Amino acid sequence: MSGGERAEELPAGLAAPIEDFLDAGRVEAGLARASLRAYRGDLERFARWLARRGRSDWKRLETADLVDYLGDRRREGAAEATVARNLVAVRMLVRFLLDEGALRRDPAAHVPAPVLRRLLPRSLTPEDVERLVEAVEGDDWRALRDRALLEVLYACGARVSEAVGLRTDDLEPRLRVLRLHGKGDKARIVPVGVRAREAVERWLAEGRPRVTRGDRVPQLFLTRSGRPLGRTDAWRRVRAAALAAGLPSVTPHTLRHSFATHLLAGGADLRAVQEMLGHASIRTTEVYTHLDAEYVRGLHRLYHPRG
Repeated sequence: MSGGERAEELPAGLAAPIEDFLDAGRVEAGLARASLRAYRGDLERFARWLARRGRSDWKRLETADLVDYLGDRRREGAAEATVARNLVAVRMLVRFLLDEGALRRDPAAHVPAPVLRRLLPRSLTPEDVERLVEAVEGDDWRALRDRALLEVLYACGARVSEAVGLRTDDLEPRLRVLRLHGKGDKARIVPVGVRAREAVERWLAEGRPRVTRGDRVPQLFLTRSGRPLGRTDAWRRVRAAALAAGLPSVTPHTLRHSFATHLLAGGADLRAVQEMLGHASIRTTEVYTHLDAEYVRGLHRLYHPRG
């Protein structure tokens, strides 16, 4: 929209405070251009809505105006995340006007924020995981490494950064555990199953020695040149195995989600799963209880005679 159109549509009492707010955001708060552009779009849209209802400045803004506007945005088909962003922009403008003394009360204070629905993470079935690992064929060093990597990502619920950060001494075969180094370099001990343990031990015995160069790199997973495997490299190896298995859209995080989902489906305690995932809060882990419910309902629909 051109400046002329904007001036024609917006009364000065609505347009000028927006410009003042954006100037303050740019000069005083150092907001990025993209943020300022988004705020401008959201605020000018709301201001035009107000102008069409006879409002000429922000002083007459009522809580009911904002509630009605957000309702109109939903009826137009705006996503809840967009509605939430619209509300945030207005709240920031109102706070600025209160600080400037241009408003005496906050009409946005009691407007409830939209409830954003958390998208449930995608999970593989146990059979899909089996197909994924079996898709890595051969006994060359790369196949041994990739199978070990896939097993660790799934069997331990490791983040990809944790998997590529593993050192050769992080595996405790006798105790059947693996030491993962999570966010903030916080270490945690995770049980490692027979399949994963055997895959890692075979990689260490038969695959890794083929790519080491005598410089004693401590990382468990290495590249052809003997350097530590990177996150992007690990993502590509998972993607390659998924394509070979006919499983689209599989990432290292898909295996982490599958780990948690399958544990809960088998009756594991939520707190135990929280510890194994390395979540600081139980609320982060609780999303898997909803995912597990979907998984169980899917099995019921598939197999029950009256599903």
